[in-house]
Amino acid sequence: MIKKLACTGVGAALLAGLVFGTDAYSYISTTASRVTDNVKNSVPVEFELDRARKMIQDLTPEIRRNMHLIAKEEVEVEKLQSRVGDLEEKLASNRSDIIRLKNDLDSGSTYFTYAGHEYSRNAVQTDLAGRFERFKTQDATRVKLESILRAREQGLEAARAKLDGMLTARRQLEVDVENLEARQKMVEVAQTSSKFAFDDSHLSKTKRLIDEIRTRIDVAERMVDVDGELAGEIQLDEQVDADISNEVASYFGLEIELDEEELAEVDTKAAEKLTKRIELSQLN
Repeated sequence: MIKKLACTGVGAALLAGLVFGTDAYSYISTTASRVTDNVKNSVPVEFELDRARKMIQDLTPEIRRNMHLIAKEEVEVEKLQSRVGDLEEKLASNRSDIIRLKNDLDSGSTYFTYAGHEYSRNAVQTDLAGRFERFKTQDATRVKLESILRAREQGLEAARAKLDGMLTARRQLEVDVENLEARQKMVEVAQTSSKFAFDDSHLSKTKRLIDEIRTRIDVAERMVDVDGELAGEIQLDEQVDADISNEVASYFGLEIELDEEELAEVDTKAAEKLTKRIELSQLN
């Protein structure tokens, strides 16, 4: 199976070389890059957010290892500091004894008494020489230990700074993921709102249909009124032709001139109205 795949790959590479020539590698790499991008873009954002959270959680073991190393180094540094402190105290005491013996020898005495015992000058000189050699060795050790202590303290501070940086970076990554998740939810809400646009269009169509129905009913009602007028009651009086002169005078607020027949007709109508009013008052 592996041989078949290898042969297939080699054959594809040879075919690409024959078709594209020296540009074959460029075509192949570009195609692979585009395929990779398409695959990445097809992965859901929610999956990528979960993947980011998992990667942030994977930082915890490394952070804990660094915390353990720092704690161990802190213990070692404290032990070294205690050792240097004890050595400095011992050197201070030895220095005081060496200076005392030197001062005694400088006095020119032949014998010296220490703690109830008498010592000759040569014995004191020998003891002073031995004390001084041990002091120089111990002092050199102190210098080296202090140098080591400073280096380890600097390394410890650097490790603490690195750990603080990792903790800060992890917290920032967590905040970034939360912000991205919030933005993704906003996008989902916006997409949901855009889906409601279809419902709004459907609502508009429904309103338009109802308006059309209302218009048709209004038209039908008016047609019924028109049919009623066409099939109205019997006209009892003859239609009197309107006088165009009177209509013009009435519209523009001019005085209306009436002939004798028209005046007589107006007087007759006024008398009839007056008679009807009197009859009604008598009945009441």
